[in-house]
Amino acid sequence: REDQPGDKRLVAYLVPTDDTTLDIADLRRDLATHLPDYMVPTAYVTMPALPITPNGKLDRNALPAPERHTTAVDDSPRTARQDVLCRLFADVLGLPDVGTGDNFFDLGGHSLLATRLVNRIRTTLGVELGVRQLFENPTVAALEPHLTSARPARPTLRARSTGSR
Repeated sequence: REDQPGDKRLVAYLVPTDDTTLDIADLRRDLATHLPDYMVPTAYVTMPALPITPNGKLDRNALPAPERHTTAVDDSPRTARQDVLCRLFADVLGLPDVGTGDNFFDLGGHSLLATRLVNRIRTTLGVELGVRQLFENPTVAALEPHLTSARPARPTLRARSTGSR
């Protein structure tokens, strides 16, 4: 699904049977054990029935956009660095706010946004951080300790527009 240009996300649309209660967190964990990371949906939408066209096919245009919201409860930043990281996570994900326990990938993050976030962390906080570290520590709370041990970012060299050398 691509609700914003350039922001493609894999969304699962679920129709539970009458006697089934879905636990999205359990489903996500189960899928993550059987599928590669890029195939695990970033959003889950429960519906009473899938929309069907008059021809009997799935009406993709009638599928609702998933709600984008944070998942953790009462996990506001406790340090200035956590506050900056929360703002960077929210900005890259296009969300109003993100808590320290919210998982970047569960909120709709993917590899391209992860690269963008790592670059924003480098320019804002001045530390080198690998995308792999974000994949292994996808929450602000888990990522922050790694910033302390990260090496300082290398300065960006810019070519002069004037001069003979």
